[in-house]
Formats: sequence, structure tokens, C-alpha cells
Amino acid sequence: MTSDIAVQAEGLVKEFGEVKALDGIDLTVNRGQVVGLLGPNGAGKTTTVRILSTLLQPTSGRATVAGFDVVKQPDEVRRVIGLTGQYAAVDEYLTGRENLRMFGDLYHLAPSYVKERSAELLDWFDLTDAADRPAKTYSGGMRRRLDLAASLVAQPSILFLDEPTTGLDPRSRLGLWGVIENLVAQGTTVLLTTQYLEEADQLAEDIVVIDHGRVIAHGTSEQLKDQIGGDRVEVTVVDPAAVGRAADALRSVSSGDPLVEELRVSAPVSGGSTILVDAIRALDLQGVEVTDLQLRRPTLDDVFMSLTGHAAEDEVAPAPKKGRRRGKRGGEAA
Repeated sequence: MTSDIAVQAEGLVKEFGEVKALDGIDLTVNRGQVVGLLGPNGAGKTTTVRILSTLLQPTSGRATVAGFDVVKQPDEVRRVIGLTGQYAAVDEYLTGRENLRMFGDLYHLAPSYVKERSAELLDWFDLTDAADRPAKTYSGGMRRRLDLAASLVAQPSILFLDEPTTGLDPRSRLGLWGVIENLVAQGTTVLLTTQYLEEADQLAEDIVVIDHGRVIAHGTSEQLKDQIGGDRVEVTVVDPAAVGRAADALRSVSSGDPLVEELRVSAPVSGGSTILVDAIRALDLQGVEVTDLQLRRPTLDDVFMSLTGHAAEDEVAPAPKKGRRRGKRGGEAA
């Protein structure tokens, strides 16, 4: 492992009984980089983070964080990482300031340092005015910011964020995005798991897409979008019974197979805006009435639908082992 690599996983496998939550994950995060681990609930994102943060041991495979083996050197790993899970891990009966001091005590940090660092973080996360109020009086967004602040008390160089914006309203989500961007600007390395495609698009320099515990795609946002072609024609039909005809119409003018999602059909095309005329003619020949027709650049949602056949925010069951019946999901929330 070179000094430029902050996190590396090779062939990670994790089994919970008959369920294989991870099926040979390979992952590399360079120092100072944001890597997005993108996938639906049940894909293996949280299991990966738990292994990398030493909370779980892999069934097989190897992983290192800051050069330390997560199985053989867990104490060294914990000293250099911060972790924010899907739900705010704060004590609601303690004040914001007391929560930060509690985390400082857990890290065995000097009280004088913790006092100064707590004040700095409360200011940074816009929590100074609420610092001496019990956390149970905080809004969801405030609790998430406090949780993230707590993970930074020891100034970790590597931060694991496991779906940090789950359950937040759009305004709070945007605010937390700004905080993460500031952290990265200061040199923090971030591994971000998310099922929100726009979040990965906004924050991650590199994206690893996983499904059923396996890596199914890897690259920058633009590279992933290029995998399914350039522009796309998207049509929304009036009658659900016309979806098939709409797909046939777009297939006749497209460079690939159409994707269907309820009343919407989209397909990759080339030729720019002139292709819209051909699409309209093809739809008219099929007798398809539409409520919307547009030409647009593909999104990460298109990428995920193309790769997996379902949306990233859908919940999927883990793939069963070969030769066995599918078991119940165990130990993996996301």
C-alpha cells in the first residue's frame, strides 16, 4: 500500500449465515479524495463501512486503512478515523457541548484540548447558540451536524460517512453537503455511502456502484454516464398501456435499449436536438400520446437503472448463494 492510498479493500467477503452480504469487494480511496459508495438498501454499503471501521471482521479478504490492517491492527485504525452512521449517535439528555466532551473523554484527549476543540466545532457547525441545550431539543438536521462534529473531535484524517443525510429535509441535506465539502477542502479523506444519486454526483470525485455485495461499476460521474451513451430522449406517456409502444418507437431512433419506469420511457440517442423530430414521428406512427418529451444528459439514476434494472433507492434482497435457497437478510441495513 502506497502513502497516497488512504483506504484499500481487496476481495472483501462477509457472510451472515446463508446470506453473502459482500461478495468480493475491491475498493481504493486516495488521500484527500471523496469516494462515493453508491447502492440501494441491502447492497452491502454499511457492511463495507463496518469492516473498514473495525466494527465487523470480514469472512475473507483484506483491508487496510492508513496503512493499518483492519483485522490485525484495529486500535491503530480507530485512532485515525472518524465514523458517522445512518442515525445520529448522540445522547439526547446531554447538551451539545457535553456530547462533544464525552467523545473527547472516550478518545482519552486532554480536557483543555477537548474544551477548545468543542467550541471550535460548535461554531463550525452553527451550533453555538444551541450548545448548552439538551440534544433532544435539536432538529434532525442539528442532530446530524452534532453527530458529524463528534466524529471530528479527534481530528481524524479519514472519515467514514454512512448515509449521513438519511431522513433529512432538502435544506438540511444541502447544509450537510456544504460541511462535507469544507472538510475535504481542509484535506480530510472521505468514504461516503449513499443511496441518493444526486449526493454522489455532488460530492464524490470517484464513484463505486455496488449491488448484491459486488462492485458493478466504477469511475467518475461523467465516466459512468458515458457508459450508457450521451444524450437521452425521455418520454412520459398518458396511457400505461402505451408504454410498450413508446419503447418500440424510441428503439427505432435510439442507439440502445430503452429504459422503462412506470409511465416514463428513455433511450440513448445521438444527433442532438434534431433527433426529437424523428422521435415524435416514431411515437405518432405508434399512436402514442405523450405528456412530456425532452432531450437530456443521462443522470446517475439512468446509470443505475441500466446496470441493475432498478432504481438506487429501491430496496433489494441479497443474492442467494449458488445451490442454496435464499435466506433472510441478516446484519445489513444498507
